[in-house]
Amino acid sequence: MPPGTITALAIQAGDGERVNVFIDDEFAIGISIYVMQDERLHKGKVLSQADWDRLEQAERASKAWNAALRLLEVRPRTERELRDRLRRKEFPPQQIDTVITRLGELNLLDDEQFAKLWIANRQNLNPLGAQRLRQELRAKGVDRQITEHIIAETTDRESEQLACNEVARRAFHKYSGAPDRATFNRKLGAFLQRRGFSFDTIKPILDELWNERGTSE
Repeated sequence: MPPGTITALAIQAGDGERVNVFIDDEFAIGISIYVMQDERLHKGKVLSQADWDRLEQAERASKAWNAALRLLEVRPRTERELRDRLRRKEFPPQQIDTVITRLGELNLLDDEQFAKLWIANRQNLNPLGAQRLRQELRAKGVDRQITEHIIAETTDRESEQLACNEVARRAFHKYSGAPDRATFNRKLGAFLQRRGFSFDTIKPILDELWNERGTSE
C-alpha cells in the first residue's frame, strides 16, 4: 500500500480489538487496536513510506505475540515447543526471538518451571519412572542439564519405588493369570520398564506381587 492520508479507522465487526485502516478512502490494513494506539494513528494523519513500513512491522510483531499467548493459554510450553509452533505459523525468526525474549522477561516462559510442572502432573495423574520422565522432557526440548537437575530435585529412590508400586498394582490384574513366574516377570516387568522404571526398582515389586498372587490362589 502506498503512503497517504488516513481517511477512516473502523473497529472490525465481531472483534473490538482490531481496527481497519483506510488510506485515501481505500482499505489498507487490519491492525490491533494496541498497535493503532502505539503508532498514534488518527483520521487525517499522513503516513510516509517509513511510517507504513513501521506499521506493518508492528502489526506482524503484534500477531506473533498474540499467537504465542494463545498457545500458552492452552497449556505451558517449553521454549523449543513455542518456537516450533510460531515457526509453523510462518513468523520470521527475528520476531520469534523477540517474542521469546519478552515472554522470558515476564516469566511467562521458563523451561525449569515447565519441567517441574510436567513432572508434578505426571506423578499425580499417571506416575512414571525417572527414565521415562527424562525422555519426555528431552522430547519437549528441555535442556539436558535442566532435566537432570529437576529430576534429581523431584525424585528419589523411595518416591520411585512408591510410584512403581502404584503403577504395578493398577496393572496387576492384567498379568496375574500368567502361567508361571517367568512369564509374569517378563510381561509385567516389560510394562513397568516402558513406564520408565529401572530394573532395580521393578524387581522387588515383582517378587512381592508374585508372592501375593500365590497367597490369594
